[in-house]
Amino acid sequence: MYKDQFYMNRALEIAQKGRFTVTPNPNVGCVIVKNNVIVGEGFHQKTGNAHAEILALEMAKEKAKNATVYVTLEPCSHYGHTPPCAKALIKAGVSRVVVAMKDPNPKVSGMGINMLLKAGLKIKKNVFLKKAETINRGFIKRMRTGIPYIRLKLACSLDGKIALKSGKSKWITCIDSRKDVQKLRSESCAILTTSKTVIIDNPSLTVRWHELPLNIKEDYKEKQLRQPIRIVLDKKNLITPNHKITQLEGKCLLIRSCLHNDIKWKGDVEEVFFNFEYQYNNLINLMIKLGSKKINTILVESGSKFATSLIKFNLFDELIIYIAPKFFGKDACNLVDFSGINIISDAPKFKFSNIKKIGNDLRITIYNKK
Repeated sequence: MYKDQFYMNRALEIAQKGRFTVTPNPNVGCVIVKNNVIVGEGFHQKTGNAHAEILALEMAKEKAKNATVYVTLEPCSHYGHTPPCAKALIKAGVSRVVVAMKDPNPKVSGMGINMLLKAGLKIKKNVFLKKAETINRGFIKRMRTGIPYIRLKLACSLDGKIALKSGKSKWITCIDSRKDVQKLRSESCAILTTSKTVIIDNPSLTVRWHELPLNIKEDYKEKQLRQPIRIVLDKKNLITPNHKITQLEGKCLLIRSCLHNDIKWKGDVEEVFFNFEYQYNNLINLMIKLGSKKINTILVESGSKFATSLIKFNLFDELIIYIAPKFFGKDACNLVDFSGINIISDAPKFKFSNIKKIGNDLRITIYNKK
């Protein structure tokens, strides 16, 4: 048991290296062990490239025969961009496969494990299951529900304000917090905001390489890291080719109430029609639409109105709030804008999952256990 946990822990560790590049595929790590020695390992780096198991087998070569394989996600059994990994393991002559979790993809789920069992291999399942689920929260949620994993990021003063009365909000938090946000962006498939935020701030919503932690920059060259898809909820069709968000490298999705196919955009811009109403069913349909575009994880960076809707309807999975040691006063803009709560017991309730000091600020993380 201890050996299985030790080697699976290594597989989970290397699997996470793919989180900046692998979308829309899951993060997968694989370790091959023979006579208590790691003879091969690999992680899935990019869609269309070799899977983790194949890279580990290439490293192990003939040492894979009669070895034990530790893999963080059930080996695939179908032909996609690459041949089935389950068949490759059987062909290599491995004797035992330890799997952290079953693949939630209905094209694979259970079939890879069954293929290995029928070939006579010994199988052990659910080793560090929760850890394996954590590193693929977005992929798992999209496969099971059709909806991406939604991270809502907010920043406020000590008195819960996100901007001055004038609308100015640069900068609420310190530079360390803003660098921390770059890491959140780099891990996300998409960043979602509203046209109001774009018009007020004219943001880029890109990952700024020079602000990423040193360990990420050591593992990846700047060109290897993806730029998240930039999504703008543009109900009144206010975004134009003059806004930076439509001009930069990477894809930009404009969710609009009517389409203007005659606009000549400077960047890779796609207009998507949507009937806006920030009501529960409407927002669910929006997230399903985004999930259909193979978006696993969305980082929401918006103003209080949209953030309030996500919280009110319990449509976020993770809430991250950066709190700066400042007061903005009663006339400043509120973090959220709930109305109609007259009884304390009716207020939305959550539990702090993590509190960390980032520079001069506090970062509070809440996981929404629905």
